[in-house]
Amino acid sequence: MINSRNEVILPGLDCGLCGCKTCEEFSGLMKREPDLMKRCLHLDKSLISSKIEPAVPSDAQIAINACTAACPTCSENTSLKEGWVDSLGRDFDFILDLFPNEPGPRETILPHNPLITIEMNIQPGDILIGRPLGMSCGCPVTHCGVVMEVDQRTGVIVWCVTGPLSARRNGFKDLGYYSAEAYDGIVLRSKSELKIGYRYWFMPHRCMLQWRHSGLVNFLKQTPEGLHVRVEGLFIG
Repeated sequence: MINSRNEVILPGLDCGLCGCKTCEEFSGLMKREPDLMKRCLHLDKSLISSKIEPAVPSDAQIAINACTAACPTCSENTSLKEGWVDSLGRDFDFILDLFPNEPGPRETILPHNPLITIEMNIQPGDILIGRPLGMSCGCPVTHCGVVMEVDQRTGVIVWCVTGPLSARRNGFKDLGYYSAEAYDGIVLRSKSELKIGYRYWFMPHRCMLQWRHSGLVNFLKQTPEGLHVRVEGLFIG
């Protein structure tokens, strides 16, 4: 779509498929490197070839505000000021942050065909893509990540979920559907004291949709970096 100033208007979906968290961030990159416009799968291909100056959609700020309400890296203490709500206005209890020096949230997963782990010779450091299906989250976004640990006997994989840019640049192995079994991370702030055996709503750091997740806390450990929390029995909604 083109506005009256002959600028390309991005869709405002903040889908993350371009490798950026928001359309506004991607627009800034395109102003410096117009060829990056081809990363947006939602733009008319005729616009991509014309390399027209991109513009931020008027409703993009709505999604940006939703992000800052839940993401600690976007604005310090914003979630405490604006209320603990996700991008759909639903309450959550804590933010599950990253372990130090890791590229994304640490997730334990099981491919729907565990033999894939052996057949694809999945090893630590591999870049994977896949989608959590059904009761294990049912997230509509294809996940990308880097493998941290592999159990060849059971097929269980521990990876750090990242954005799609690394997979696009460096290639990947496709798991297909998988079940999300657990999240591990550091909690730096929460609405109340967390206890083992309770189910909570939480926000994974860097969730592209900024949707709340639910999980049963079954491990807590105080560390110098913060409270190490493990949650299982995951779902979204």
